[in-house]
Amino acid sequence: KEYYVVSPGYLSEQGIDLNNNEIEKIKQQGKTIVYLLKDNIPIGALALADIIREESKEAITKLKEMGIKCMMLTGDNKYVAQWVAEELGLDDYIAEVLPHEKANKVKEVQKKYKVAMVGDGINDAPALAQADVGIAIGSGTDVAVETADIVLVRNDPRDVVDILNLSRRTYKKMFQNLLWATGYNSFAIPLAAGVLINYGILLSPAMGAVLMSLSTVIVAINARLLKKS
Repeated sequence: KEYYVVSPGYLSEQGIDLNNNEIEKIKQQGKTIVYLLKDNIPIGALALADIIREESKEAITKLKEMGIKCMMLTGDNKYVAQWVAEELGLDDYIAEVLPHEKANKVKEVQKKYKVAMVGDGINDAPALAQADVGIAIGSGTDVAVETADIVLVRNDPRDVVDILNLSRRTYKKMFQNLLWATGYNSFAIPLAAGVLINYGILLSPAMGAVLMSLSTVIVAINARLLKKS
């Protein structure tokens, strides 16, 4: 005698039609159903439920406050996906996605948005590579970690929020430094070239060297402030 625990997809592939009102009720409660087979005959069903971590809820809330749309890509059935999406407050979800379909689903979303994908499994690797930014959980599989652009050391979804905050602050500092350098050069170079010599204004080489050093120091200090912010 052979016993197997299989997914609903396996039953469909084998042409096994199993309609049960009790099972349908359990599915609608947001639980995943797997089936126990004896000699390829269904003899039972098991209900599996996801546990929503508080850190996940907090991360989603903060991401939405930052104006970021949050979606879920999952292989679970639509009832489970809907339940999880409602618990987390997600903007949308795509359910019953097979492993090889994830990258294509990311492509579809990319037609409307820039996509950052967070994943940890082997099945997530193609989608992580397809996304504009791939973020892997450090405790995930080696394939996912190697494929991703960013690897989270901790298994904490709130770190995604920290990454985005850091990237935004870094971009802001880069813009500030570029603006300062452009403004300084636009002002100092013409003076050093003698544009205002007829008015008795000329920037000496020594003063130019001092101002250049001062400009570098200001840029370095401004960049250093990133750590404090």
